[in-house]
Amino acid sequence: MTQKEERGSTFATGVFFGASAYTLWGLLPFYWQFLDGVAATEILVHRGLWSLLICLAFLMISRKIKVFWGLVRDRRTFAILAFASLLLTINWGVYIWSVTVDRVVESALGYYITPLMSVTFGVLILKEEISRAQRIAISFAAVGVVILTIGYGALPWIALALACTWGGYSLIKKQLKLGALESLSVETLIALIPSTGYIIYLARSGDASFGTSLSTSLLLVGGGLATVIPLLLFNGATNRLPLVTVGLLQYLTPTIMFFIGVGINHENMNPIKLIGFVMIWLALFVFGRDLVRSSRAVDHS
Repeated sequence: MTQKEERGSTFATGVFFGASAYTLWGLLPFYWQFLDGVAATEILVHRGLWSLLICLAFLMISRKIKVFWGLVRDRRTFAILAFASLLLTINWGVYIWSVTVDRVVESALGYYITPLMSVTFGVLILKEEISRAQRIAISFAAVGVVILTIGYGALPWIALALACTWGGYSLIKKQLKLGALESLSVETLIALIPSTGYIIYLARSGDASFGTSLSTSLLLVGGGLATVIPLLLFNGATNRLPLVTVGLLQYLTPTIMFFIGVGINHENMNPIKLIGFVMIWLALFVFGRDLVRSSRAVDHS
């Protein structure tokens, strides 16, 4: 195989991994809806608990358990990951709750806004320079949020909460530059004590759904796999693809979620909301085009 063919094969594999990861994330609302009747908080704590156990298994298989314990013993890193864990828990909690109450479209909006929120954090916190096109994209997105606020009759807090928490989480992970599996293991470990305490409380009070039926119990355990497998696919994609390609692939997730919410769940989409979404899509078009141009400029420099 020539070097060119090898690069092509690596790129194709990366696209497959990335598309698979973002497609699975987009289809997750279907999974959580199988747990209809289970409280969002119980789904959340089980998701964290089983994710930790699966992560630890993968760490042992890949012989990275020492790296994991090194992160646990490093006080500064552990403290930062504790804050990341809090943001991730809020993000997961809001997302799962939004799905259980049939507000998938608003959660899709949150993940549409996330890349633009990350750019905003980069400017405000890291003092990064942004292009004219990125300023225009953020402006379009801001107008879209205002229109959607009018359409919903209230601030779309689910979308903003998801975008802010994931944007902040991504910012922390970018600064730390740690392995995805190792850092997620620490983050879920931090949430282990409150999660276990809550599970014991539910069991003692008789309000636990886990154990009431085999299917429900297996679905709650499977939430761990549904969390870790897309993450590993995503990690495989980022190791093989340019960042701009990964950035564009991520729009698969909210697009799938949007069509689930509108086409399958039949969530309300009045003309004002649709105009707001069009403004968000326009912002993402401008942002994506700028990413592609920037990538080409780097390739030719």
